Amino acid sequence: MPITFSYDQLYAFTNSVFLHMGCSDTDTALATTTLLSADMRGIDSHGVARLTGYVRLWEAGRINPKPNIRIVHETPSTAVVDGDAGLGLVVAPFAMQVAINKAKIAGTGWVSVKNSNHFGIAGQHAMMALEHDMTGIAMTNASALVAPTFSTERMLGTNPIAVAIPAGEEPPFVADFATTTAANGKLEILQRKNEDTPIGWVQDKDGNESTDANELKKGGALLPLGSDREHGSHKGYALGSIVDIFSAVLSGASYGPWAPPFPAYVPMPADMPGQGLGHFFGAMRVDAFRPANEFKQHMDQWIRRFRAATPAAGHERVLIPGDPERKMEAERSRTGIPVTESVADELRTLGEKLSITL
Repeated sequence: MPITFSYDQLYAFTNSVFLHMGCSDTDTALATTTLLSADMRGIDSHGVARLTGYVRLWEAGRINPKPNIRIVHETPSTAVVDGDAGLGLVVAPFAMQVAINKAKIAGTGWVSVKNSNHFGIAGQHAMMALEHDMTGIAMTNASALVAPTFSTERMLGTNPIAVAIPAGEEPPFVADFATTTAANGKLEILQRKNEDTPIGWVQDKDGNESTDANELKKGGALLPLGSDREHGSHKGYALGSIVDIFSAVLSGASYGPWAPPFPAYVPMPADMPGQGLGHFFGAMRVDAFRPANEFKQHMDQWIRRFRAATPAAGHERVLIPGDPERKMEAERSRTGIPVTESVADELRTLGEKLSITL
């Protein structure tokens, strides 16, 4: 059974862990808030379940707790940011703010990032643009766990894309999705529950379909969005490739099979062509295209019409991207954050190791 913690309990513990790693007070607060946004929105695979992994990366010398995050190249509307091996939870908000600042002047801002680490949920960074009447875009490449269509070799990460679009009276449109059929974190959740995956999530080392949640440990791979060629996996493969190129080839990060693995115990790839993981961010001022109030009125109409679409049998209503996460955030604000027993045990073990009480 899951164990429920209050937001404040998990915040205090996570904050103490990042301080122990040597992060500044400001970076610690930002990293903690960014990480826990995943738990609050119901993306449990990317919240406190990742905390032990960050500590292991720090212990392995792959996370710099006091990075000099800086712009290394820019034009009026674009920039490349060097994350100096910092926590992606800190590097990503810095880079997204650069994109927003450029959009304020140029109408749009585009930032590619190198030398970073896992940045939590993409949606959290994209949503930073909303309060400025801007559309936000966030992407990142990741550990190579995904086999391209017709391949048995792992070449891409789960490479998520997030887009946040402001509305008026309605809540914003927030799409946040991996370019694989399922994110690796969902496999990890099934592993903790000792459950199988649905068909179409993974393949074995020979390219055959499998339902084994531990398949990646045996040389298998995640499948692109679409699962197989007949169901459109070539489109998921293309989407993941675009994220990899925008995030890493464009910035100077390591790409494809050379992307640094998240598990600290996995050896770093040989002959890496770039530095760390890469991200890509965009911010677009709505009024660079049409008056913001006019746009938001039409977004409200768009949202209401789609919500009013006739639902298929067995379904109560049509959802808008962002609806499930908003519902979960409201619920967990009231009732707390459920954590699986295995993750709670990991956190307690980590706390004992660092002399921090959960």
